Amino acid sequence: MGKVEGGMKCVKYLLFVFNFIFWLMGSFVLAVGLWLRFDPETVSLLNGDKAPDTFFIGVYILIGAGSLVMLVGFFGCCGAVRESQCLLGSFFACLLIIFGAEVAAGVFGFLNKDKIVEDVQNFYTTTYNENNNSTMIISYQKVLNCCGTAANPCPDPQPDTKDCETGIKEFFNSKLYIIGYVGIGIAGVMIIGMIFSMVLCCAIRNSREVI
Repeated sequence: MGKVEGGMKCVKYLLFVFNFIFWLMGSFVLAVGLWLRFDPETVSLLNGDKAPDTFFIGVYILIGAGSLVMLVGFFGCCGAVRESQCLLGSFFACLLIIFGAEVAAGVFGFLNKDKIVEDVQNFYTTTYNENNNSTMIISYQKVLNCCGTAANPCPDPQPDTKDCETGIKEFFNSKLYIIGYVGIGIAGVMIIGMIFSMVLCCAIRNSREVI
């Protein structure tokens, strides 16, 4: 009986520590999502009336998942301390939902990378051909340090200036990799959390049967 109680306490404290780390990681995911959504450079490139919003879909998934991770981490800590099978069961169910959301965000970032870049490039090219001195075009050139397109370059470009299609690809690839790596990385950590919660639920049930 003493060994069962001692083992259960060990698992309980491990789960509590894990959930606290889990809560911190949720804060990190939420912070990354909010940064990607409200980053002045990104917003300035995608604030046009006809600008594609595909990029922000993955960002919204990341923000939602980060918020849920923080909430679930808090309830997981409460469940571990109180040794509540109900709270731990809810924690496990929520982990499954968030796991799916994080994987979806990661897969979305990787699989739709080329489409998102192509949509933004097409938006820029169309806007540039309509009016190459518009506020939107000037914003792209300033943020990306670029000018013109591959088919229609600037007449007098600066020495190290690239075409904006290349600049768009480099800029959004870096952002989309962040979404992909963060989403899949957090999903991997959640697998550990689900294992811990299952072990603790079994330990609680076994200890009550022994008692």
